[in-house]
Amino acid sequence: MGQTIVQKILARATSRQSVEVGEVLEPAVDTAMSHENAALVMNQFQEIFAGLGRTAKVWNPNRIAIIFDHRVPAESKKTATNQKKIRAFVAEQGITKFHDIRGDEGGICHQILPENGYVLPGYVVVGTDSHTTTHGALGAFAFGIGATEMASVWALGNVLNVEVPDTIKVVVEGELPKYVQPKDIILHLIGKISAEGANFKVLEFHGSTIRNMSTSGRLTLCNMAVEAGATSGIVPPDEETIRFLREEAGVTGDIELIAPDEDAKYCQVVEIDASTLVPQIACPHTVDNVKPVTEVEGLKVDQIVIGSCTNGRLDDLETAANILRGKKVARGVRMLVFPASYRIYQKALELGYVNDLVKAGAVVMNPGCGPCLGVHQGALGDKEVALATTNRNFKGRMGNPDSDVYLCSPAVAAASAITGMITNPQKGGF
Repeated sequence: MGQTIVQKILARATSRQSVEVGEVLEPAVDTAMSHENAALVMNQFQEIFAGLGRTAKVWNPNRIAIIFDHRVPAESKKTATNQKKIRAFVAEQGITKFHDIRGDEGGICHQILPENGYVLPGYVVVGTDSHTTTHGALGAFAFGIGATEMASVWALGNVLNVEVPDTIKVVVEGELPKYVQPKDIILHLIGKISAEGANFKVLEFHGSTIRNMSTSGRLTLCNMAVEAGATSGIVPPDEETIRFLREEAGVTGDIELIAPDEDAKYCQVVEIDASTLVPQIACPHTVDNVKPVTEVEGLKVDQIVIGSCTNGRLDDLETAANILRGKKVARGVRMLVFPASYRIYQKALELGYVNDLVKAGAVVMNPGCGPCLGVHQGALGDKEVALATTNRNFKGRMGNPDSDVYLCSPAVAAASAITGMITNPQKGGF
């Protein structure tokens, strides 16, 4: 029986010819990522070695990436102190892939890894963040783990007790209509199969729509695979993957393209005709409560958020800037834009996108996760409504359980900012 991509990756990571679904393995890790929660990982890592009576030393400092993004700049004494401790640990351990709060190299972890070439096809990537699934866009098996698991990865270089997952094949064919974007595909899929439809499985994306999609769009798909319960999302690497890694990530070494066998076994096949889609909206308070924009347009909004690890890339900002250019954000509406990295921020400045957004009335913020979490930036007031390009709309996700969050694409968010209500950009005037 043939192997899926993830089976092939796990076989390589365990020095096997093949693996079977349901087997429990301990694959070698290629990249291990944490953000500010590295403070918790660090504590548990040091406890492991203290119990052994040995000096704590990570297995490979060149394989660990730590990025400050969730609370930047630090909003409290506790956060600042934890960040200070992590800086000291990074220096002590010789960890090379460290991205501090800097305007020349900082950003959101799930953008920093791809744009710096820290993820390659065939890699096993683990991160102490559920949206580590993002990196499957580059043909890696990428998934989130807890702090205790990461502490053992730092010590051993392997992930313990990984069960080989089943795979759902998602086939997307057809040309996307104007103002229908990759975000709409993944929202439609989650609405179709539910928030538990891919529990403990991998979503493997195929079809002409995916082959013609930019790496940015593929990152969006895989980022939100976890919202369907998936362990990971993955796109078979191709010429677009090579282009991105060479031209945008600066990778000069070998890049191996890995593909599933023609007779690979899938537990389910889901087909989507992209040409029939309209913009999608995930309504409160679950990501699978998805409706066509036509069913919810006209709803008044208080805050628009464009950005995050889901939709904070350059083409997302370009979409918003093109729609808002020469127009104004509606009075009574706050529009927050946060690029996914400073590299993107700088490019958006050069291309005039930031100027277009600010002239329209948007507030362009530092790269980071602030408004998505509502921890120290962009929290909502009681009974307020937000429309966001982020990945979750759970109750309290934007800092207030007595508010509502709707999810959408950058095109819908930008058009809605102008009208002050959920708007279908396909209706013209944009």
